[in-house]
Amino acid sequence: MSTVRNGPLVGLIVQFVLLTGLAGTVGIGMPGWLAGLAYGGVLCGLLWRGLRASGAERLGPADRVTLARALLVGGVLALVVPGGAGPAPVAVLVPLTAVALALDAVDGVVARRTGTASALGARFDMEVDAFLILVLSAHLAPSVGGWVLAIGGMRYAFVAASWLLPWMRGTLPPRYWRKVVAAAQGVVLAVAASHLLPPVATAALVAGALALLVESFGHDVAWLWRNRPAGAAAPPARIPAHQPV
Repeated sequence: MSTVRNGPLVGLIVQFVLLTGLAGTVGIGMPGWLAGLAYGGVLCGLLWRGLRASGAERLGPADRVTLARALLVGGVLALVVPGGAGPAPVAVLVPLTAVALALDAVDGVVARRTGTASALGARFDMEVDAFLILVLSAHLAPSVGGWVLAIGGMRYAFVAASWLLPWMRGTLPPRYWRKVVAAAQGVVLAVAASHLLPPVATAALVAGALALLVESFGHDVAWLWRNRPAGAAAPPARIPAHQPV
């Protein structure tokens, strides 16, 4: 079997092992199994396709770190999916989320130090970040309020808007604050999921994170509008990295 196919296949196997461990310890129920396996299958299938399309022979060092993080996100999804074995166990959910967030600071460093940074790796990293935030937002919606879904859905709404508005497909300049805001979303949602703070404090913290995210996206949309091409063909769709690299 080619090395291109090997990495995603190993990832799918590891996802199954992780789900088995969660099922045998805290319990995830059939919905958790189905969600985790479906996520793992789609994840590894898209990764395999991305590797083939980019002409890469194998996963790079940073890609393997991102894949490990992505598999942890699959575990988080299995724990929080509705209809599982019971309420998501905070003692497992929060550490799993924390490790996934911590590894987000590792893959970028590994890519730069090994000289293996790539467009595929950056996109892979961004998609994992976005999905983790979406999962955590959906998990917190019943306790914090449906408005928290705006945090997880904003990036996807931006992508959908770019399909309708060609001027939103431009390439944004690097902006460190964008990465700070993106990193804050995961941390804040993880703290909220821990239930360590009173409900009012949790809602205020999450609302503050949402306000920062609105400002960040608003800044980028305004920049794209000011720098929109005049009468030129729309460039290929580029998605702003509202997640840390």
